[in-house]
Amino acid sequence: MAGYIGSKVVKALITLWLIFTVAFLAARISGDAMDFIMPEGMNEEAREAMTSYLGLDKSWLEQYWLYVRNVFHGDLGTSFHFRQPVIDLYTQRFIPTLTLCGLAMLLSMAISIPLGVIAALKKNRPAGFLIQSAAFLGYAVPNFVLAILLILVFSFHLGWLPSSGSDTMMHYIMPVTALACTLIASLTRFSRSALLDVLSQDYIRTARAKGVGNFSVLTVHGLRNAMITIVTVLGLQVAALVSGSVVIENVFSWPGIGELLVFAAIKRDYPLLQTGVILVGTIVIFINFIVDVVYVLIDPRIQPGS
Repeated sequence: MAGYIGSKVVKALITLWLIFTVAFLAARISGDAMDFIMPEGMNEEAREAMTSYLGLDKSWLEQYWLYVRNVFHGDLGTSFHFRQPVIDLYTQRFIPTLTLCGLAMLLSMAISIPLGVIAALKKNRPAGFLIQSAAFLGYAVPNFVLAILLILVFSFHLGWLPSSGSDTMMHYIMPVTALACTLIASLTRFSRSALLDVLSQDYIRTARAKGVGNFSVLTVHGLRNAMITIVTVLGLQVAALVSGSVVIENVFSWPGIGELLVFAAIKRDYPLLQTGVILVGTIVIFINFIVDVVYVLIDPRIQPGS
């Protein structure tokens, strides 16, 4: 197990370094940050002085080396726009994003796994067909489209829910629902498929022949063996959940990492943008690392050294 975890850590660090490098290059390819930093009408001397002060007059290679060195010393830079350390800005917004994604994840698991079980047990009945149809529809509708529809119905027309902010629990309902919808649809489909595959195995028929009750067959033998597929899909969907939160946060003006990341991209705030991309990448890598470890815990047949 130690060697397995060690290899995963090495792969995660290499992936993080690639994300780090791509974020650095993408920030500079997007355009000149000075177009947004300097007010209109400033003379060329002032522009050059500010460029030198921010270190943007150096070559990209020199900037990259300085950035790497500063990161290893715990300095992720200062935002061009806010004039604050970027780590402080993201720290303030981390909890709202974590809460939003966490609630969406819990909601999706609480709904999709029972729906997947029902759809598998009633695969040739109206209930199974209805669940499958709803899952395909939910998977096809982009989360930002659903978010806009929710705002139009429940905020604009009915006036039941607030359309922006995160002050009360009422503010969470629409963002969490919009973010969880695609994940619910995906997990429902895969839960159904995984359970159907498991229930068709010989050991399930043997358990039933021995008189094991349907509930035990379903929970002890069925769901336990289907969970490896469900966890796999859940791990793959984490990236979609995190990227989806970027869109959802901007639709609902949610004070999280996603909103700040989009602002950094628009304003070409290099330190803010780079740190945001690295932070999102780190979250995705960490969760996928946890999923890889959970594989071994769920299914001992998986060899840690493989």
